[in-house]
Amino acid sequence: MTPVTTYEGRRVALFGLGGSGLATALSLRAGGADVVACDDDPESMERARGQGIATADLRAADWSAFAALVLAPGVPLTHPAPHWSVDLARAAGVAVIGDIELFCRERALVAPDAPFVAITGTNGKSTTTALIAHILGQAGRDVQMGGNIGTAILSLEPPAAGRVHVIELSSFQIDLTPSLKPSVGVLLNITPDHLDRHGAMENYAGIKERLIQGSDLAVVGIDDGFSRAIAERRTGPTIRVHVVQGPGEGGLPIDGLTARGGGIFEGDGRPVADVSGIGSLRGAHNWQNAAVAVAVARALGLAEEAIQAGLRSFPGLPHRMEEVGRRGRVLFVNDSKATNADSTEKALTAFRDIHWILGGKAKDGGIFPLAPHFDRVAHAYLIGAASDAFAATLEGAVPYTRCGTLDEATRAAAEGAAASGAPEPVVLLSPACASYDQFRSFEDRGNQFREMVRALP
Repeated sequence: MTPVTTYEGRRVALFGLGGSGLATALSLRAGGADVVACDDDPESMERARGQGIATADLRAADWSAFAALVLAPGVPLTHPAPHWSVDLARAAGVAVIGDIELFCRERALVAPDAPFVAITGTNGKSTTTALIAHILGQAGRDVQMGGNIGTAILSLEPPAAGRVHVIELSSFQIDLTPSLKPSVGVLLNITPDHLDRHGAMENYAGIKERLIQGSDLAVVGIDDGFSRAIAERRTGPTIRVHVVQGPGEGGLPIDGLTARGGGIFEGDGRPVADVSGIGSLRGAHNWQNAAVAVAVARALGLAEEAIQAGLRSFPGLPHRMEEVGRRGRVLFVNDSKATNADSTEKALTAFRDIHWILGGKAKDGGIFPLAPHFDRVAHAYLIGAASDAFAATLEGAVPYTRCGTLDEATRAAAEGAAASGAPEPVVLLSPACASYDQFRSFEDRGNQFREMVRALP
């Protein structure tokens, strides 16, 4: 745990008692703050009380007594409308911040030079965060990894000289962190996402840019217009990362890295790393993730040999192009984390001869944007609520079977792939949909798929 001492002896309001909210309340209390916590869920309030956290209905609180409102990142700050706790705090002139801000203030107080790597982007954040932490850890560094990737930042060990915090940040978390100033800030990419919480793409991109503008060193993927413009506006030290997707594309200036065909090169063409043949880093999107990780690791002083060893030993993340088994020639891949078409596109471009399991609760746009990659799909197996809509998109382009459930789709896809004449057919669960029509979460969906594959004859 990181005790938050910057509010010692002061009263702090806290709203949102999920995992990170409860961790924040405990950290504030450990640092000597007087915490008053609240949540719209009575069960969450009860859990907090069970751990000794004082709770109250903040609607009836004396807001003039609070030094800050610490807001959980899942609670609306601006759109579609501010949460009532935000309105009360602002009316009283009380600052609204998040747990990342508390970490930043504590770091500034106790170990301002402690390495702090912050990673954001629409896609690839978790893989890149885990990859950077893995490379550093394999090289013997003291690494703490968390944030949006799973472990609340204040549940990690506190900042200290030589200890590297590698933290994934969502736009919600950045929006609650006015003093964000990491040693290395990473922006992977920006595509439309969370617009219901930010109102417009310009607002969403502007929040991402805050991380870059506050960083001592920035590492920016420049393969989309928003990110490229952010890199151009950046005035401090910047490493630009470009992925070459096809022949004839240009390279980079000398201050950047280019990923091409699984190789990672300096701007002058000198090779610095190679991820070709690494199953956990398949696909052009993972070339970007790897190039960014290489840039960060080099900035933190790692030798290229140590970086390459870390790349080779990276196991990948559960539910993100996770290789869960083989049956003869057939490879089974769990990409349950792909809950939209943009994410599924990364998996479709990484394989051929695909027996594709997809469906669930569809998002805006469906799978129509994936049509340019349908030639990679041998057969599609439809599950869940989106089956009718997806069948209409696939009609005439990809053979498909309506399976309804994941277990039926897994069996059918395994049989279809085994009967294929392809040298390495792939059964790919990459749903391009939310999971909530049939599963508790994308993790639940992916875990069930993994077990179904293991149970195959």
